[in-house]
Amino acid sequence: MPPVVQDHPPEPRPHPHATSGWPGDPQIEAHHGRNLALLAIHQVVLRVGWIFKTESVMMPAFVDWMAGPGAGFLRGWLPMLNRFGQSIPPVFCAERLKTMPQKKRSLAAFALLMSLPFGLLAAVCLAFDERQLACMSALFLVSYGAFFIFNGLYHLSFGTVQGKLIHPQRRGRLLLISTFYGSLPAMLLAWWLLPGWLLPGAPAFGYIFGFTAVCFFFSGLFALLLSEPPDPHQRPAVPDGGNLADTWRALRGDANLRLLVLVAMLFGGSLIVFPHYQAMARELLDLSGPHLMVWVIVQNAAVGIFSLFVGPLADAWGNRLTLRTLVFGSAVAPLFAALLPHLPGDWGASLFWMVFIPLGITPLVLRILVNYTLETCEPAEHPRYLSTVSLCLAAPFLFSPAVGWLVDAVGFERVFLVATGLVLLGACLTFHLDEPRHRIPHGKAGPVIAGGEE
Repeated sequence: MPPVVQDHPPEPRPHPHATSGWPGDPQIEAHHGRNLALLAIHQVVLRVGWIFKTESVMMPAFVDWMAGPGAGFLRGWLPMLNRFGQSIPPVFCAERLKTMPQKKRSLAAFALLMSLPFGLLAAVCLAFDERQLACMSALFLVSYGAFFIFNGLYHLSFGTVQGKLIHPQRRGRLLLISTFYGSLPAMLLAWWLLPGWLLPGAPAFGYIFGFTAVCFFFSGLFALLLSEPPDPHQRPAVPDGGNLADTWRALRGDANLRLLVLVAMLFGGSLIVFPHYQAMARELLDLSGPHLMVWVIVQNAAVGIFSLFVGPLADAWGNRLTLRTLVFGSAVAPLFAALLPHLPGDWGASLFWMVFIPLGITPLVLRILVNYTLETCEPAEHPRYLSTVSLCLAAPFLFSPAVGWLVDAVGFERVFLVATGLVLLGACLTFHLDEPRHRIPHGKAGPVIAGGEE
């Protein structure tokens, strides 16, 4: 049993493996405030686009509109394409990103590429009736999968750029600024535009996808404005094809990393059921159409409000405590959704919007998971550790199509209850994660071992 460690850090002591942490480069420090502001603006613009393609509402709603009744199996592919696109490509690109002199170019490139699949979907939906195209389901799934390949490489790039340019104890502030101030314009634009684009019986998904593509494109342009001194040129440390072995070495050599990926995999239970909330509301509570707009606004408002507390909590008390709190909180959404249909009268339908309040915790869990990972390794290892966590997070999503089939076979409530149990188990395991700030002074990071043993 690992020793219990308090969450308020005492005076830190050096870790034997911590040779260098946040770079402390004078050029980086001189532009720290400017880079923090630019990364925040970049994420704000990205967030405005994201509200129009939320994974819990808009994407599965489009699948249901396109495919009709019995679309549970097709919806079940969405989380798998989502997670595998975000997890597999980063493993094979981590070493290449590590050796790039300027990481901002990768960040900008993948943000720009994220706009392409939605631009294509917008053009098709505006030119044709998507419900009449025989190939529309295949086209959508291919475009959706391509988007998340670019998105996975974007997240790897963003984490690496953040690790290079932003001080560890200012990353919570970046999360707060970008999330809270991104939620405000996202909600206002959704309130203004979605009622006209989500008319009952005739949703204009072409306009929704087009607006998303434009936002992602402009977010990429902002990333190009970052002030980033180039790193010394390095040759790749491993040959092409050696990346999976390198990932295995990272897991084998760091017990805390192994525990972290187990927490991430169990948390994935809450992500797998994301597409099924709106379907449950439509099939069991007869909610659809204008309710979609309310749900995306509630979810984004929740993200913004939670970020007011999550960012300062992470900076002051550490990412381990913050991760634990958020994972426990994320179990509320599937549990609440499973109970609502059993309430008397119309209470279930009247209160269903409240499910999307705890759903606002989910993106913050993923952000804090990244920030915690950055603190547990040397900066040179950031791409490898981030890609390793992302890869392992993908494992539960192999079962996503089967979960979609189970929703149709056994009902929403049982599936949501199982997801709740998995998330709660993952939250309990966070008590055994190490706290890097207990061991490493002034934001320096090195490999840590669960339980404090090397």
